[in-house]
Amino acid sequence: MDSTPTPLPPLPRAKPGEVLLLCTCYEDDGRARWGGLLGEIDGRPEDGALVLDGRRTLLRPVEGTGWSYLRGGSVPALVPDGGDTAPKVLVMADIPVAYGGDGPLLVDLAEIPGRGVRVPSSRLGVILDQLLGEELTFDDLVRDMDTRGMYQGDCGRPAFPAPTNPSRRSFPPLTATDACLLVRTCFDDDEGWRTLLDELGGADELGWVGADPDLDDIDVDHFPLTALAVDDRAYEGLLPGQVPALVPPEEHTTLVALADTRTFTRPGRPLTVVDLYDAPGHAAVLPCDQVGSLACNLDIANMDFSDFVAVEGVRPWWEE
Repeated sequence: MDSTPTPLPPLPRAKPGEVLLLCTCYEDDGRARWGGLLGEIDGRPEDGALVLDGRRTLLRPVEGTGWSYLRGGSVPALVPDGGDTAPKVLVMADIPVAYGGDGPLLVDLAEIPGRGVRVPSSRLGVILDQLLGEELTFDDLVRDMDTRGMYQGDCGRPAFPAPTNPSRRSFPPLTATDACLLVRTCFDDDEGWRTLLDELGGADELGWVGADPDLDDIDVDHFPLTALAVDDRAYEGLLPGQVPALVPPEEHTTLVALADTRTFTRPGRPLTVVDLYDAPGHAAVLPCDQVGSLACNLDIANMDFSDFVAVEGVRPWWEE
């Protein structure tokens, strides 16, 4: 049997002034699940698109089961090359929209392609107009989002905001895995890197850390991290917002943890963990012995990524 993954279908080309509104959640019979989004954005149908009330922007709903469970980070690779008219942003109606009533996900297609920010449904038209009119940048959205990845949300400011000024160098795709990746991005401390791997249970000959934990000795408050360690200078300086587009779409990778400068200079060897789903590129900075608990809780859908994002000025629960 051929196990080659089915290629994701390319997205249609957006017309000038249009923004694609992509559904990535479907019923078993193939019907799109939009949740209450189409009613909340107050759009008037016109020629297959939605004219947002009092706004310049046209939203064109796009459906197709080939995009089911598509991650925001995979979107840029599916956008046709439009040259100077290439779209700046795409709006995604994903699982949190369909089942949780959350705001739609805006995916950056221009500044740092693949990162995402959620916005309130009722303000979607205003925000898109400001983005397309260059009154607002995607960096502005990222800098002003709360711990849940919502632009101007009310859940507190992240204690460690994701950087918005990455280098413009390119990075190779990351290894495809349905587990976790531990990526070294700082190469100033070789001994520190070896110590980190030892603290995580040691790496085997294939580069996996924590692959065979002793279940009888597991501390449930510090669940061991099982991850493939990536020690490659090609990823030096990689920042959280650049990660989602590098994760191959074939596997649903749980998370990517970056061993950056902070890892080798701060107590607890904190790792910068990157959200790949709810708000791609959003970051949580955790002591290395807490990252396994985050991965485990995401795997069993017991907690959300945002539950591990420290709030500015508030002592995080894992330090209590």
